[in-house]
Amino acid sequence: MPDFIKPFIRNIPDFPKPGIQFKDITPLLSDQHAFRRTIDLLESRYCLQTLDRIVGIDARGFIFGAALADRLHLGFVPVRKEGKLPADTHDHCYALEYGEAVLEIHTDALKEGDQVVVVDDLIATGGTAAATCALVEKLGAKVVECAFVVELEGLKGREKLGDSEVFSLVGFG
Repeated sequence: MPDFIKPFIRNIPDFPKPGIQFKDITPLLSDQHAFRRTIDLLESRYCLQTLDRIVGIDARGFIFGAALADRLHLGFVPVRKEGKLPADTHDHCYALEYGEAVLEIHTDALKEGDQVVVVDDLIATGGTAAATCALVEKLGAKVVECAFVVELEGLKGREKLGDSEVFSLVGFG
């Protein structure tokens, strides 16, 4: 199993505000072997599935999602923070563990019936992933699974995703 990942996740206390224990993935990204092995694990999970796109969540989900999409020979769809996409968008407001935010997706990013995997670096409370799933479904596509490198299990984010399948490589209690 992916026990090699945990030593590459750095804990940053009180970021971005007091009381938050931020899990920093930049050490994982900066180690070429650990990053490659992480993408290998994601690829092995999805390589035999029939998928149309990988949807990555702003911003660190872009890193893992784009690499996975490339490996699987699929297109990549970014879901961005409000005001960052240049064409027509759908938006969805959601709660973070430390505030509120709005996510957007281009209205033409997915087609009716597309099968997608939503990718992000981390799931905490599940608000960002749930908002992304809502945007994907608004376009008529189906979320096959939500994939995360890190899961903060104590925050029970997967519960917010309802019926969506959830996969994470490592968990922190």
